[in-house]
Amino acid sequence: MNESDGYALEEALRIKEKVGREVVVVSMGPQRAKSVIKDALARGADRAIHVVGDNVVHLSPFAAASVLAEAIRDEQADLVMTGLQSDDYGYAQTGVILAEILGLPHATIVIEIDAGGDELRVKRELESGWYQWYTMPKPALLTIQSGISQIRYATLKASWRRRKKKLRKSRRLLRLSVSLRINGSTKSICRKNQKQTQFLGGGDAKKGAGELAEKLRNEAR
Repeated sequence: MNESDGYALEEALRIKEKVGREVVVVSMGPQRAKSVIKDALARGADRAIHVVGDNVVHLSPFAAASVLAEAIRDEQADLVMTGLQSDDYGYAQTGVILAEILGLPHATIVIEIDAGGDELRVKRELESGWYQWYTMPKPALLTIQSGISQIRYATLKASWRRRKKKLRKSRRLLRLSVSLRINGSTKSICRKNQKQTQFLGGGDAKKGAGELAEKLRNEAR
């Protein structure tokens, strides 16, 4: 489990202990990802969803977020929490893109959460030692910073109890990204896009930036 994902799970369990609710863990990957899911269930999560797929390490943050969004949309979650970033690439983009796809307000680099009221009150870490308290509506998505709390670990008794918890498998990954392993190599099959190059600003960087902003706002939206 990624370090920051472990802290996100811990914070979800603490909120559950304070205000109730159910904690559902979602993980994407090959069969070996089940070990991470089982660990999360043993720590205290109630249910799990496993999006089964190989070669997910090659997915872009947008593709990964699209797959996860499709897997969890029907859960109608009050609060979605992800780790701030993965331990390998560290893009810190998947959680933010996931919030946009799900149409949820979001806050990043969260180091403290008050979820007891009708709204969320979160503390964010900023640059140069500054912090920000922010109030936002529910449902929402938060990306959790490492070190927000002390992580618990599964006991032997809890590891036995998690055998009775529900694990749902989803193979929706193949609907968004198809990978074929041919002669030991991996090839990605993507939908063909028509490209068109435009030169903006006529060599004037400031004018080009303005034209680009207009096109992003009005054409690409």
